[in-house]
Amino acid sequence: MSIADGEPVTPELMLVFYQRLYPYKSVYGWLNHDHKPTRLFTQREFAFTLPGDVYLRYQSFEDADELKRQIVKLNPSRFEIGPVYSARPRDRKTVRPGKFVPLLRELVFDIDMTDYDPIRTCCAGADICRRCWAFIAAAVRVLDAALRDQFGYQRLLWVYSGRRGIHLWISDTEAMELTDEQRKALVGWLTVIQGGKDMRKKVNVRQGTRALPPSIRSARDALVSVFSDTVLADQDCFGSKEGWEELLHLLPDQSMVARLQKEWIADSSRSSDDKWDDLKREAKRIKKEKGDHSAAFLNFQNLMEDIVLQYTYPRLDAEVSKHRNHLLKAPFCVHPKTGRVCVPVDPADVDTFDPERVPTVAQLLQELDKIPAAADSGATEHHSDWERTSLKPYIEMLDRHVAGLMEEVRLASRSRMAKGE
Repeated sequence: MSIADGEPVTPELMLVFYQRLYPYKSVYGWLNHDHKPTRLFTQREFAFTLPGDVYLRYQSFEDADELKRQIVKLNPSRFEIGPVYSARPRDRKTVRPGKFVPLLRELVFDIDMTDYDPIRTCCAGADICRRCWAFIAAAVRVLDAALRDQFGYQRLLWVYSGRRGIHLWISDTEAMELTDEQRKALVGWLTVIQGGKDMRKKVNVRQGTRALPPSIRSARDALVSVFSDTVLADQDCFGSKEGWEELLHLLPDQSMVARLQKEWIADSSRSSDDKWDDLKREAKRIKKEKGDHSAAFLNFQNLMEDIVLQYTYPRLDAEVSKHRNHLLKAPFCVHPKTGRVCVPVDPADVDTFDPERVPTVAQLLQELDKIPAAADSGATEHHSDWERTSLKPYIEMLDRHVAGLMEEVRLASRSRMAKGE
């Protein structure tokens, strides 16, 4: 099975969801880093998509209660979160020209399954299933490790997009303060897959016969098993004629290409594993003929490493990450096509995360309907209705993340007081 468009998400369903289930206090704590309102929230931009594709930008709020009142009033199909500005976004017209600028913003990343369409074989377009989720899972593991180990970031929140991808929000102070130029440089450092659909070889991260840079080498080591299990075995990416032709396009030796092409046409039953073994055989032949220190052998070894990276390394939408004023869909929104909630994902469990099991808004409201009337009679504000639904573990995951953020702020404040600042 794969996730396609689900039951229609009606305004009536969304209104009940916003009234009874959306975790405003948790989202407020995540954005604000404190219990009392700070500029991290009050000067934060929110943007709403309303029925008829009306787009309402530069909204801002004092606290979680005001945010809830406006969302319930507008009943948007979705809403997005932007940067912290130099003034409250709703007051921007009163600010002198050039003085209303973004100051702070989480470092964000977006990984979309459609970028893997050239290589995945189980689904296409907006569809996604547990099998091709393996590409997203590998991307999460690699990117999460790189950002923690190479940049020291700790406050990472991964959020399923509700349909075919995943978003990452990094709330460390150092990440929030990055300029656009710094974000561009950081994303450039992490980007390995480059080039449009007309560029065959999308990995160019080394010079000549040199080994991979250490930052990419560690990712390569983690991705070898993904290549074997997912690309070769499960997806069988080189099983079809179209698939193995793409592989051959990456080989510069035309005599080798002709030889392999002849073999693979003659025996169409050969699997991706078999074809990859054929490339290993070619490597052994070059090693025997030219020597294991020859440029020919080293270049071919490097090429095989690059192929592993091309089929498994995270495919980043760099433009999302480069600019502080970029808007990104808020956690716990409902995807209008699938009806699924944009829930947090624990990177430690990303391999077992199943997008098909993420609750839909219709499912959650059915769960609410099953609550005994006596238990529901006094819940006028419905502050904790989510605790009695399958949304509970996801909101608790966000609350644990928020607790870590607030503890960090508390310790920083205590340190400043001890220094007499």
